[in-house]
Amino acid sequence: MATIKDVLIIGAGPIGIACALACKKKNLDYVVVEKGPLTNSLYNYPLNMTFFSTSEKLEIDDIPFISNNPKPTRNEALEYYRRVATSNNLNINLYEEIVTVEKTSDGFEITSDKNNYSTKNIIVSTGFYDIPKMLNVPGEDLPKVTHYYKEAHPYVMQKVVVVGASNSSVDAALEIYRKGGDVTMVIRGSEIGERVKYWVKPDIENRIKEGSIKAFFNSEITEITSDSVIIKTPEGTKRLANDFVVALTGYKPNFEFLEKLGVKLSADANKFPTYNPKTMETNIKGLYLAGVICGGMETHKWFIENSRIHAKIIVEHIVASQF
Repeated sequence: MATIKDVLIIGAGPIGIACALACKKKNLDYVVVEKGPLTNSLYNYPLNMTFFSTSEKLEIDDIPFISNNPKPTRNEALEYYRRVATSNNLNINLYEEIVTVEKTSDGFEITSDKNNYSTKNIIVSTGFYDIPKMLNVPGEDLPKVTHYYKEAHPYVMQKVVVVGASNSSVDAALEIYRKGGDVTMVIRGSEIGERVKYWVKPDIENRIKEGSIKAFFNSEITEITSDSVIIKTPEGTKRLANDFVVALTGYKPNFEFLEKLGVKLSADANKFPTYNPKTMETNIKGLYLAGVICGGMETHKWFIENSRIHAKIIVEHIVASQF
C-alpha cells in the first residue's frame, strides 16, 4: 500500500532540508527520500575542506550557523545541517533510493527500494556530486584512479597526478604536497582556474613557479597504466612514473533521471533543464527543481547561498495551487 504525501522531496542535502522546513511551516504532509546519509554530498567532501562562503550565507530558514572560523569547515557544516534536521524533527528517510516514478492524473506514483509513495508534488534537489565527469581514457578504471579526494595521508611519499585546475584540484595538490607527496598537475587550460579561492590561488601559482609542484598546462592524459601516466602536452607526448591519479575534473547532475521523469533538457552541451524561474516548476506539472540541479552542466551557477530561496518559492506555489 502506497504512503500518500502532499510533497516528496528527493535529496537530503542543504536545499532538500530547506524544502522540508518550508513544507513543515505550511503544514504540508511531506517526506524526504535520500539514497545515502544526511547531506550525502557534503559528507563526501574532503575532510579538511573550507567553504568559500561565510557561515551566514549557508544558513537555511534563518537558523543561525555559528562558526569558529572566518569560513566554515566541512565538519561545522555537517554539524549545522544535522542539528537543523534533528531539532526540527524533519521527516527524512535515509539510505533509500528512488527506483521508478510514474505520472498519474492527480500526481505521481513512486517506488523506492524500501517503500511505495503516492504524491501530488515532487521536488528534485539531488545536486550534482554523484556522477564524475570521466576522462574517458584507457586505464581510468584502475584502482589507483579516483574522482574523489578525501585526505592526503594515502598519498604520502607517492607520485601523484592531480587532474584539473579547480578549487578541489588545487586544494588536493597543495595538501598532498605539504604531506610529503610528489605532485604533478595536468591541466587542460593555460592557467589555474579563475574561480579558485582568492587566498589560495597565489599559493598554488608560487608552488608551481618554484617547482615544488610540477604542472603541465594545455595538456591532457591519454592513458593510465599500473605504474605510469601518458600525457599529451604542447611539447609532445610524455610518460610520467606514477602511483596514483586524483582526477578532479568536475561532476554533473543525473540527467538520465531527469529525462526519465520527463523533464526537457536543452539540446546544447549545457543540458539546461526546463523550469519556470518564478515557481521552479518544470514542464511536468507538480514536478519542481531546487538547488544546483537547475544549472545543468553549469554546476557553478547555483550553490547554497543563492538557491536556498528555491524552497520558499516552490512551497508557496504548491500551497497556492491547492486552492
